[in-house]
Amino acid sequence: MSRDGIRPDERLFPLLSEAGRAMLARLCEHPAAPIYRNRSGHRLVAEDIPLLRDFTAEVLAARLGWHNAPDWLADFVTDAYQRVPGYRARGPVPARFTDIPTISRADLSRNITRFVPDDLPLDRLIEYSTSATTGHPLKLPSHPRIAASYLAFHRRALAHFGIELKASKGDVSVVLAGFQRRCFTYVSVTPLLDEAGLAKINLHPADWHHPDDRARYLDALAPELITGDPLSLSELAQLPMQHIPRALLSTSMAMSDGMRAQLQARFGCPVLDIYSMNEAGPIAVYLPEAGGHLLLQNRLYVETLLPDGCPAAPGERGEITLSGGFNFYLPLLRYRTGDWAELAMTPQGPLLRDFHGRPPVRFQTLAGQWLNNVDVSHCLAPFALPQYTLHQHADLGLTLRLRSTEQATAAREALLKLFGTGLRIEVAPLEAQDKVIQYTSELAPPLA
Repeated sequence: MSRDGIRPDERLFPLLSEAGRAMLARLCEHPAAPIYRNRSGHRLVAEDIPLLRDFTAEVLAARLGWHNAPDWLADFVTDAYQRVPGYRARGPVPARFTDIPTISRADLSRNITRFVPDDLPLDRLIEYSTSATTGHPLKLPSHPRIAASYLAFHRRALAHFGIELKASKGDVSVVLAGFQRRCFTYVSVTPLLDEAGLAKINLHPADWHHPDDRARYLDALAPELITGDPLSLSELAQLPMQHIPRALLSTSMAMSDGMRAQLQARFGCPVLDIYSMNEAGPIAVYLPEAGGHLLLQNRLYVETLLPDGCPAAPGERGEITLSGGFNFYLPLLRYRTGDWAELAMTPQGPLLRDFHGRPPVRFQTLAGQWLNNVDVSHCLAPFALPQYTLHQHADLGLTLRLRSTEQATAAREALLKLFGTGLRIEVAPLEAQDKVIQYTSELAPPLA
């Protein structure tokens, strides 16, 4: 897909109006438009819209808070044990919720179909592949209505900063910005916002006809929101764009206070650090005045567990563990995320303090160029590596640790092509038995 024109696929845009068609053309055909490499769309049908509006109203009005398990949780557990093969195979529902065995990303990775309810129709099922930044590549089940539900939680997060979305017909609602050598890019419209525009772009210069087009295009679109991660937002801050969005949303990776302050100074708008993951969607948003991440989902029960499975005591950090969620194709029961925090009850709702998530990591090539850790994931994606870690030493040398050494030679050769022939790359066994910190480095480049 390029600036040369667009023929919208009716399967991707079932409800497309002339205004929506004009928006897609505008996004693709602008003289400064990037090279869009993919096609995607909302796939929503007419009966989805009222359901999504009711869901959004429920999310925005909900009051979160519990000292014991919430009222809906017992019915959710019973339903999961009846309809989900992986849970049903365990036998009867345990008498106590805390006796339910925990699961991890490794369990989902081994056989995701066992965690999908067996009575759901498959005609509108969407398969979503993750980038495997935690060591376990996943193909997650989803649905058009699930993907559209993210907007409700982003609205709730924005409301904490006094922001109510205004984008509508003829406006561009959001630009999702990546910064990778290879990135899934596309244009779409949002039916819940009267077909306001949406663009997923890659800020890497290779996806543009001229590097200066990046700022020109963003100024022309004037999106209400720009989302990304600390790496892509850092690149965004370097562009001479004049447009000021109403907010920046950072997801997927941890954001430091220093970088948040730099982005706020550059753009003069709130910067929302949203704790989100593919398995559960937007989980919490960081509130500076509260000193932590405030939970967003009213149907997601959060525990913090110690390594032995016992609940963390008040004031103690534990592994964030999730039950519930809005993805009806992937009901979670005590899903250990690998992220750690202290869970506190506050007047504003449950809060994650001292959160330690997945930090952004940059690697340096032999030629002195900086790479996003996602570029490393893409580099190693062709190989059947069930789990691995990559560490860069102060002398630029790399240590690749593998669970299986079957494809070690090929993986090492691929890294040499990415980082530069002549770089020292050591391959070693990976001994860890659980989720690992996949990417680490002794080098500390600035993010903005």
